[in-house]
Amino acid sequence: MRRQVQAHALAVLVIAAGAGAAQGQIDVDLALVLAVDISHSMDHREQQLQRDGYVAAFLDADVRRVIRQGPHGRIAVTYLEWSGADTQHVVLPWTLIDGPAAADLVARRLAAHPISRGHTTSISAALAFSARQLKDSPYRAARRVIDISGDGINNAGPPVDLVRDGIVGDGIVINGLPILDSNAHAAEDPELPGLDTYYSHCVIGGAGSFVVPIRSETDFAAATKQKLLLEIAGLMGAARVIRAQNQSPARVFDCRRGGWQRQRPESRWHRWCVAIGICEPR
Repeated sequence: MRRQVQAHALAVLVIAAGAGAAQGQIDVDLALVLAVDISHSMDHREQQLQRDGYVAAFLDADVRRVIRQGPHGRIAVTYLEWSGADTQHVVLPWTLIDGPAAADLVARRLAAHPISRGHTTSISAALAFSARQLKDSPYRAARRVIDISGDGINNAGPPVDLVRDGIVGDGIVINGLPILDSNAHAAEDPELPGLDTYYSHCVIGGAGSFVVPIRSETDFAAATKQKLLLEIAGLMGAARVIRAQNQSPARVFDCRRGGWQRQRPESRWHRWCVAIGICEPR
């Protein structure tokens, strides 16, 4: 019962996130939440590479050029760290990037901030917290994007696909940066595919959403830059909301277990999701 109450509270937060779109005085091309995993499975090397990748990206000439090429020539960014259902904190508050000086400031602040450490992995709570940051943003954005990175599946908090669907239904895009380097989820068992497959089915969603996997430590900087360029440029594709219940009748990707499963009767989570208006009945 306690878990259901917590999940319901998160779902209400998600729905509310869209009710009051940012009413700030400054228009931006993009409001971007960078949500990075600090759970125990992320070792110090991975955490440092993750942080360094973002610092390098904001110092990169290509990233800065794309920011200036937007209709308003500016974006707003916030950077947060997350792990368990109750562990999310903002490292960089909403910051306007409208030129090299502002981008330098973001890079310096990220480089100087100590890296934290958490325990469990609640992607669902991180997404809900990120949606709240977008609701409270002081900027009025043409596009709203949550960019979430991590090295494990959701193992705490409510089901990630239900929270994802509620956020995407409000017009927010979710992109993923799964870290496969030393990832234990990737296995030879066909029921447990790689984390990039899990992110594709259970985490990302919205128009033009994508996954950019990191497969080795040499990929961090390039993948982070590629991801930011795509997000800032706003290269939108067809809507891509992948819901487990919309797969073939025989086999579905079960976001609760993180693998391929035979179709099962409606779960209590799906009935709950329908009851509060996030999901559609099967």
